[in-house]
Amino acid sequence: MDRVPVVVRQLTGADHGRWDAFVRGCPDATFFHLSAWQGIIREIFRHRTFFLYAERAGDIIAVLPLAEVNSRLFGHALTSLPFCVYGGPAGDPEGIALVEAEAETLARRLRVQHLELRNLTPRHEEWPRQDLYVTFRKEIQADDDANLLAIPRKQRAMVRKGIRHGLTSRVEPDVERFFSLYADNVLRHGTPALPKAFFARLMKDFGPDCEVLTVSDADGNALSSVLSFYFRDEVLPYYAGDAVMARDVAANDFKYWELMRRAAARGCRLFDFGRSKIGTGPFSFKKNWGFEPQPLSYEYRLYRRDSVPQNNPMNPKYRAFIALWRRLPIRVANAIGPHIVRNLG
Repeated sequence: MDRVPVVVRQLTGADHGRWDAFVRGCPDATFFHLSAWQGIIREIFRHRTFFLYAERAGDIIAVLPLAEVNSRLFGHALTSLPFCVYGGPAGDPEGIALVEAEAETLARRLRVQHLELRNLTPRHEEWPRQDLYVTFRKEIQADDDANLLAIPRKQRAMVRKGIRHGLTSRVEPDVERFFSLYADNVLRHGTPALPKAFFARLMKDFGPDCEVLTVSDADGNALSSVLSFYFRDEVLPYYAGDAVMARDVAANDFKYWELMRRAAARGCRLFDFGRSKIGTGPFSFKKNWGFEPQPLSYEYRLYRRDSVPQNNPMNPKYRAFIALWRRLPIRVANAIGPHIVRNLG
């Protein structure tokens, strides 16, 4: 009997349901493989997308979402997937081999400088790799007391400090309070903010799987906020912002405890603290919460460049830009920032 051939196709609107059904059932797939990212990246950031899938006898067996980012400042790349911490190929080994081969063909046709696959685990030991990033993922329990005791003593004391200060949390109906805290926070760190329209689109497209949680003081003043994703039994705090005075009352620690507590009640059993750069404050913060870093395998095929790109704030050549950006009025930064950050991803 002849073997049924596997074919590679590009995602269209008619296939979104099949694509997402596969992603939700594939153990290697993540929230960042969902089809809604195609419209978000294409319409908010104006990047061309190429969401590839391998199909056998009408069944999807592998997926690989890709987007082309072409910038005079930051280079020309085909990435899986910009603005996402994961997004490399997922599925059956035969299907993965075929979508990867199609991605390489596409990269050469587009004449990009490199192809980037953002994998959770290594796939191609011989490919150049970005060693800057790690992720933090840890199981959580259904019981609040067990989760609190799993937090190391020093950080547990910070959570209790927030409780003593009368902090409260609430799920927001929109991104307004979140964006104010987020934009101010990234400006203080010297980096451009993503557009408010992006966050509003995330909430619209992902519905109950995208949620904003904000912590306020006893007078109702917003101190700290986080936008999180939910996928299967995982919660992924992804974007966050804090007011300057948040540190005085441990609002940041209280925020993540409230998120963990609420997520556990929702049925989540894995807390994904997200990507951080090695040696940074967020890296240390997550370790202090008892999470162990897991190296991310960002793998590259280099075509028109000799080394892995370093488009990140750790690159010394961006120090002057960061210092200048910190001095901008926030209204100016929020107006200019989206035009810059769309090409970073």
